Amino acid sequence: MRLKGIGRSRNVEDRRGRGGGGGAKIGGLGLVIILAIGYFAGIDVTPFLEGQDGAPREARAPSPGDEHAAEFTSRVLATTEQVWDRVLPEQVGRDYRPPVLVLYSGVTQSPCGGASGATGPFYCPADRKAYLDTEFFDTLARQLGAKGDFAAAYVIAHEVAHHVQNELGILPEVSRLRQAAGEAEANALTVRLELQADCLSGVWARAVDGLLEPGDLKEALNAARMIGDDHLQRRAGRVPSPHTFTHGTSEQRARWFARGYESGEMARCDTFGADRL
Repeated sequence: MRLKGIGRSRNVEDRRGRGGGGGAKIGGLGLVIILAIGYFAGIDVTPFLEGQDGAPREARAPSPGDEHAAEFTSRVLATTEQVWDRVLPEQVGRDYRPPVLVLYSGVTQSPCGGASGATGPFYCPADRKAYLDTEFFDTLARQLGAKGDFAAAYVIAHEVAHHVQNELGILPEVSRLRQAAGEAEANALTVRLELQADCLSGVWARAVDGLLEPGDLKEALNAARMIGDDHLQRRAGRVPSPHTFTHGTSEQRARWFARGYESGEMARCDTFGADRL
């Protein structure tokens, strides 16, 4: 991804090296967790890391690699601001208020609860912030097999897409419906939420097409497949259990991202009205 000439976003809060307290380790197969004050929406790699060194880490000082990842993250975040500043008014007639992205190392706290690097990036609607341990990019490439800078950019765009959903009132409505539903129905709603975020990430990718390099789109599609529920459960040595899925299968995630990319239209991302996911 060609980011030369793209300035850094001002909406970055750097907590690396500060220490975040013990925090609650988020386990299980879902990362959209209903709490009294909100819920997480993001990428949960805990199932894959179980049995490995997936325990929360102590806060650490930034390394040179962290600094590169932090700069990359800030520039990608700036592209999402440029895209949604234009797309949201054009396509749905609403102004865009960007989220703050919190960079942390090891563990941190949010109004939605505590988190560790093992949980993956997440968005907390209670404070309208996305949270990212920059070491996750290494996990994404080395352990999950999703290599390349645009794979990392897709992850950032996905969390920003959850913020777009929050701005549109979709997150609170799904929260309300989930609270009144049984486990299987609640998980099914969450899958639709996550696939819509994948599609909105594709809309962003279409809008920054001029920044893409050969192979970038392939990297994003591969990343979507590598973090599908069925793939992660197999990597953890489990038989995929569809009723526990909270993010969608590898095929679904890649297809909905591609749908957003090919159309560039938010209206094409209506997973809640789709008969087939």
